[in-house]
Amino acid sequence: MVGMSAMFAKPNSRPEDRTFPTTAVAIAAVAVVILVAVLVLLGRRHGPAFDPSKPQPAAAYATNLEVTDLKMSQSDTMAGGKVLYLDGHVTNKGPQTVNGITVQVLFGNDANMPPEVKTEDMQIIRMREPEVDAVPVSMAPLAPGAGADFRLIVENVYDNWNQQLPKLTAIVVGTK
Repeated sequence: MVGMSAMFAKPNSRPEDRTFPTTAVAIAAVAVVILVAVLVLLGRRHGPAFDPSKPQPAAAYATNLEVTDLKMSQSDTMAGGKVLYLDGHVTNKGPQTVNGITVQVLFGNDANMPPEVKTEDMQIIRMREPEVDAVPVSMAPLAPGAGADFRLIVENVYDNWNQQLPKLTAIVVGTK
């Protein structure tokens, strides 16, 4: 019978040659360089970043939109805040159907400070009774020559606002 120690003994062979895996390291290094390059290219922004708290220029199609009958109302929330409603009428005087309008609302003040800027999506009012039902413009697109009543809902306006009608600027207008 063979002894137990013989059973676990290594056969007579030369020690394994261990070398540094240069091929594997080179492939991994190239992969890391490619990944970093892709992330840098994807992370680049073309032009300045959009800041919704700063006034933006009007969208090109905005010249075709006419806003009239702007009225303001306000209500208190259950959390103790205030909500401002800006209601009016918008008419599409351009050649394309409008399916989205994003508006910047500039609230002036009498303290010689920059105006407060809020960015809101315009909603089209479908009915007023028994309560106001407003939907995104995408659900009630404005065909060329068509008009509709709209509502902008703005929350948390600063106390230094001068209570005058704010200035509206359509900064994004979706068309089809």
